[in-house]
Amino acid sequence: MNTQSKAEPPAAPPLVNIVGEKIVLGPMRKDLIPAYARWYNDLHMLRALGDIPRPQTPAQKAQWYENANTGSGSNITFTICEHDSARPVGIVGLYGVDFRNRTAEFAITIAEPDARGRGYGTEATRLMLDYAFTALGLHNVMLRVFAFNVAGIRTYTKAGFKEFGRRRECYLMGGTNWDVIYMECLASEWGPSPVLAEVFKPVEPR
Repeated sequence: MNTQSKAEPPAAPPLVNIVGEKIVLGPMRKDLIPAYARWYNDLHMLRALGDIPRPQTPAQKAQWYENANTGSGSNITFTICEHDSARPVGIVGLYGVDFRNRTAEFAITIAEPDARGRGYGTEATRLMLDYAFTALGLHNVMLRVFAFNVAGIRTYTKAGFKEFGRRRECYLMGGTNWDVIYMECLASEWGPSPVLAEVFKPVEPR
């Protein structure tokens, strides 16, 4: 009698929508709710997002996950994963998508501390602009960033964003009132599609 248990089938690879060189973008995942909860309890990360620095329970993040995936479609959020390891490292998305006026607001979080400074943020930003302009047909994508977030400003500038205004001294952090910088990128000023032009092209006649 064979008492050996059958080998467990290999785990299915995570779903992926957009593939870059260093990172891939895929849908939010229910199994990652514990990771999302851990990320949003990192006060160092929250200071750059402008969120109130307070503890968030896994149940709260589970509700956040449900709300993000059952809305009207005006918010589109991806999980950022490392290309080779598939390890989730952050979140990126377009918010308040307005298809009539072809606009949206961009936000990104590289949540794992050891994933910062590796170019993941720049590539994820470029891929999301590619998605916004090539896949969705948007024309203007804007973002808000605090003036103390020098690394973020550098990332957004490298990806194609340009500053167009400031709200002065309106965010208190570390005993200083900081400016909020407004940046935007237009489809007409952006470079060629790095990935999605090959996906969203007319079908050739046969």
